[in-house]
Amino acid sequence: MVNVDRAAAGQGQSGGRACDILVIGGGIMGLWATLKAADAGAAVCLVDAGALGHGASYGHLGALMAHKPDGWNAKKQFQFDALLELEGALQTLEARTGLTSGYRRSGRLIPMAKPHHREVALRHEAEARENWRPGGQQFEWRVTDTPPVDGWPDAGGFQSGYVLDTFAARAAPRALTSLLIAALRNSPSVHIHEGAVVSSLSADQRSAVLADGARIHFNHCIVAAGNGSFPLLEALSPIGPRPLGKSVKGQSALLAADVDPALPLIFLNGLYVIPHEGGQVAIGSTSETEFDDPYSTDGQLEDLIAKARALVPALENAPVLERWAGLRPKAVGRDPMAGPHPEHGHIHALTGGFKVSFGIAHRLADCVLGPILGQPHPALPQTFRLEAHLG
Repeated sequence: MVNVDRAAAGQGQSGGRACDILVIGGGIMGLWATLKAADAGAAVCLVDAGALGHGASYGHLGALMAHKPDGWNAKKQFQFDALLELEGALQTLEARTGLTSGYRRSGRLIPMAKPHHREVALRHEAEARENWRPGGQQFEWRVTDTPPVDGWPDAGGFQSGYVLDTFAARAAPRALTSLLIAALRNSPSVHIHEGAVVSSLSADQRSAVLADGARIHFNHCIVAAGNGSFPLLEALSPIGPRPLGKSVKGQSALLAADVDPALPLIFLNGLYVIPHEGGQVAIGSTSETEFDDPYSTDGQLEDLIAKARALVPALENAPVLERWAGLRPKAVGRDPMAGPHPEHGHIHALTGGFKVSFGIAHRLADCVLGPILGQPHPALPQTFRLEAHLG
């Protein structure tokens, strides 16, 4: 068993289940945290308001893209390192479970319509040679005049060429979360509660009360409930009228198309076209701060599908297999929100990844769990820290 601090935990004082670590939220953040804690020997309770792997983690895209190589800083390096190590972490899990994550480092293609776009891209090309060189490897942000495959995308309107980013990758979100869930269900030190809403947290008693009145006692609690994390954390230390984060609606679609899954994903003005295995192509996504129904699709998604069909001839008549809408958590400072609460050191945030969660969740989990478990861990960028968001 790892050395988890049990001082003043108050376990069992008022009945209920007790654990070393309570993880609230079974999306990509909470799944990684639970698995890593359990693998380290901690007894973990994982609580989710719905079914594991649903919510914001149940979309279609799975784009794994680094920040642009300019203006390099600690935040960009953190994300780059996370994306670099994710491939090996997923290979290990695939061998462990016999499942696949749909991961492939297929690259990213960015069409450019205006001359100044090319000028900027050429500067980034040089900066990538400086900043994208982990362990002697060389990933490229390369300007090219033609796409790698004719018709991917249609060449009309992109006289300034294309950027080919060879570092970008993609994974299938539902396959990746299923991989993590399978590993968790085989772990004897994990107790899973699905369909269990946490109504309140008590920092003093180190306990969580569920909507049905049940109580779970913990030594440490990791709040990874997506947009549901914000009110739980706000209640611990009221900060006035400004919330810690908000929900942003996203819509995506999955099309059936005979497209080579090794092709790079296309990114153009907020439109993603991502080839996956099995003849499927993901289209998305919207970012809506105002909406009537968070879980219904509408004309905004249909516009994206139409743009994708116009951009890629192979998608012109591709049938839509599924449309999806959901809410993603955006922290007040946009950056992810992680680490201990400055006033309640046994309660930790792990949320707010917005569009980058799938690429960095495993590394953020290491940052949060390291101090809890007494293990080495990466340095957390200052703007990611919960205390920075509270401030």
